[in-house]
Amino acid sequence: LGIVLGLLAAALATKAPDCGGILTPSGLSYREYGRTGRAPRGRDAKGFTHQAPLTQPNQIDSVKVADLSLSLLPDAGLRLSIDADLGVVTAPSTSKVVRLSILADLQVERNPEGNLELTTSACKPTMEEMQSTEEVERSTPRAGSGSCRAAVPPCAPAPPLPVPQVCVEVSRLLVLPNQQLASLSAQLPVTPSCQVQYVPLAAPVISEQGVTVSLQTTFLVAGVALPLPASPTPFTMPEAASASAAHLTLALSTHFYTSFFFALDTVGAFNMTLAVSARSEAGADQLIGSVFQEDQPVVLRVAFRSSPWVVLEEGRALLKLFLAAHVGVGSPELQSVLSVNVDMTAGLLLSVADVRMMVSAAAIEDMELSLAASDVGPVPAALLEELLVPALRDGVLAQMNEVLSEGIYLPHASNFVYTDANVIIHKDYVLIPCNLKLQPRTG
Repeated sequence: LGIVLGLLAAALATKAPDCGGILTPSGLSYREYGRTGRAPRGRDAKGFTHQAPLTQPNQIDSVKVADLSLSLLPDAGLRLSIDADLGVVTAPSTSKVVRLSILADLQVERNPEGNLELTTSACKPTMEEMQSTEEVERSTPRAGSGSCRAAVPPCAPAPPLPVPQVCVEVSRLLVLPNQQLASLSAQLPVTPSCQVQYVPLAAPVISEQGVTVSLQTTFLVAGVALPLPASPTPFTMPEAASASAAHLTLALSTHFYTSFFFALDTVGAFNMTLAVSARSEAGADQLIGSVFQEDQPVVLRVAFRSSPWVVLEEGRALLKLFLAAHVGVGSPELQSVLSVNVDMTAGLLLSVADVRMMVSAAAIEDMELSLAASDVGPVPAALLEELLVPALRDGVLAQMNEVLSEGIYLPHASNFVYTDANVIIHKDYVLIPCNLKLQPRTG
């Protein structure tokens, strides 16, 4: 139920989504709950509260959940169905078992605080006596189930349980899911200075295929949203997502990944200083020695000329890097004598761990260098490559992957993680079919 509620949203149609998800009927049917439990005094095992002690008649002594399910109401909402067997104290020494059945229709609204809130639009509880106590059975050997007809002296029927109160208690059961809904607005860390939020942009589309929602990724620095580049094409949930047999299928657009790298570049996470180790080569040694003293280490300071691009093709992802490399000496102020524009393409590896998308740059597939400025006159292209390529090839990817090693949080509900995740790369978007696993609550 928590992951369903985490995907439901009210409409905010003024912005464009860049990712989304579809929760399938198999995801809706996933649940873990206690099978049975002895109620503490004054409270049963599933949260139905009672004011009187259990020694009083008509108090719930135990609860056994026989069935709990959540189903789709296409174009309307969700239906919660609960069947529970209640052990009811009817007298100080007798009890009976009553089957409580609840049908509740659920809707999502936005409360005055701006958080999403789950409410019941309809609730219908019914009760049926299922089994008499051992004491009654001993008094009436052939009474069968639940009947007092053969008891001597006759059993006086117990007053009915407070059925109207049941729907009030159902609303109380939604407290935890609503806390999960409110937590959707939490800012999740990307770097020490950058956070990410997922903003639902439209009411969920509920159909026979599942619950579909569109989301927009927002990156923030010091609580202020970064002005991300506009998506070149509107994103819609791919039809292939609804065909998955997994609990949930996430879909992430090219723009999602490009925005991620844009945010990291904006906060300077990719700025780096590399050691130039090519001075032992004859050509590089001659060039550098003519400008710098021999005892001064030569460094390469790298920044991005423009933000990286992510290109998604069928079956693979590419990362386009546009760098400005400045060669010089001195620290912390660099005395640059040589500036080079570097364009490189690297493969991009994508995977999922718990609730994070793990991203890493693989081997460089292509690199082009062009001289931008020089205080030492023209520099042959072969000498530029001799001087810079080894440091760029090894150092840039290593330092980028150190930044990327924490990954980025995916949209998720608290206490759930993703398992059996399969990353499928298509042109312009990535699909992540996965199953859900409920984590034990602590505290």
